[in-house]
Amino acid sequence: MTVATPSLAINGGPAELEGLPALPSWPRFGPEEERGLLEVLHSGAWGSTHGDVVATFEREFARSQQAEHAIALGNGTLALVAALRAAGVGVGDEVIVPPYTFIATAAAALFVGAVPVFADVDADSHLLDPAAVESVVTERTKAVIPVHLAGNVADMTAFAELGRRLGLTIIEDAAQAAGAQWEGRGVGTIGDLGTFSFQSSKNLSAGEGGIVTTNDKDLAGAVYSLVNVGRVPGGGWYQHDAVGYNLRLTEFQGAILRAQLARLPEQQQLRERNALALAEQLAGVEGVVVAPTDERVTAHGRHLFLFRVPGLGAQGLRDAAAAALAAEGIPAATGYVPLHRNGALLRESLALASKLGQPVPEADCPNADLVSSDTLWLTQSVLLGSEEQISAVGRAIAKVVGRADDLR
Repeated sequence: MTVATPSLAINGGPAELEGLPALPSWPRFGPEEERGLLEVLHSGAWGSTHGDVVATFEREFARSQQAEHAIALGNGTLALVAALRAAGVGVGDEVIVPPYTFIATAAAALFVGAVPVFADVDADSHLLDPAAVESVVTERTKAVIPVHLAGNVADMTAFAELGRRLGLTIIEDAAQAAGAQWEGRGVGTIGDLGTFSFQSSKNLSAGEGGIVTTNDKDLAGAVYSLVNVGRVPGGGWYQHDAVGYNLRLTEFQGAILRAQLARLPEQQQLRERNALALAEQLAGVEGVVVAPTDERVTAHGRHLFLFRVPGLGAQGLRDAAAAALAAEGIPAATGYVPLHRNGALLRESLALASKLGQPVPEADCPNADLVSSDTLWLTQSVLLGSEEQISAVGRAIAKVVGRADDLR
């Protein structure tokens, strides 16, 4: 006998999270952030060229990710730009990126005069597919940017081998993956360079900010110079040995980030525990497919909880499901529109390639098209909820998917 699921809250039924405390908000802060901000305020050393808070954070973050070098800067987008420029990527080069990611991953290539080339993702993990990458490599390819989406880690064994074999720079976009590890190694240290974001929604946040990691001393020096108007470490104030930007963080941001970093391991453990519990709860729910984790991911960043609803997606009901979950008290997001269909990127790429007399590779990314139509996200703040709240989230997802006919 089939048991009827309760009516959807969006249609007047009881909300699954009704009567429970509100899900955690983000960002979270405490007296540590307040104390750090006041110390910087009263020090009078507000810029990182006159204080040591940002420098201390760089050392602490490098240690947390097992990196030899970490250079902080204004945001995650600029981190990608600086990493590309430090690696010598420039006008006319091609940079392979996934289409299922934030626009900055592809836009960063355009900012340095390179053409972004899209390779498809794996439909189960939503991560860049190494085989798809190799199929679009040309003589103009200079770099590949695997994205560690949602805190999950791309196949860095395959990408590192691909980089060595084909002479390509591998830049890990770890904007959503602070604290993640692949086979015991911190992300951002396996490729040639790694980039992170400290934007408002990230697990480690200062409102804005970013950082570049590397184990290569020369690349680290090049990034430092780009961040610091062409200066060199230990050089004079007016010694500009290269042409660089001014991308520095303030000491206020450094103070917030130091406090956030100290809190990250405990929060990551809670998100991991809740994500595993939710995945187990949804394992038996027909119509729900939870993004798997490769066993080589020894620490998941758990920035988002991704799951697919293929049946709803095929019927064009994924967005309606997100609205129904919101009515149940769960902030579900519908995620990315695939970048290989973004008009602005296509126009910019075509204009650049035309000026250079180069072809624009045509993207063939059916998996990205598919997952962009049937994937739902839960933000990391949901994963900071209580055991009771996580159970209610699982019930709500099962209810919404189980009453697909009511979403029409």
